[in-house]
Amino acid sequence: MKEVLRTTNPLLVTRAADLLASEGITAFPLDEHMSVLEGSIGILPRRLMVADRDHFMASAILRDHDIL
Repeated sequence: MKEVLRTTNPLLVTRAADLLASEGITAFPLDEHMSVLEGSIGILPRRLMVADRDHFMASAILRDHDIL
């Protein structure tokens, strides 16, 4: 697994995962529930992970959509 996106914007993680899913790439959001620890102030970044074999293509797709 490789990280393809790290952000504090939860909507961006969802958008990126949906874009990747539409291209047939499975993405795994991590750290979604960390807001419980931080008090919901949004300082801890969320990560989006993909399989090693999909990392190059996922990065290209996100760059094409101005997410990276």
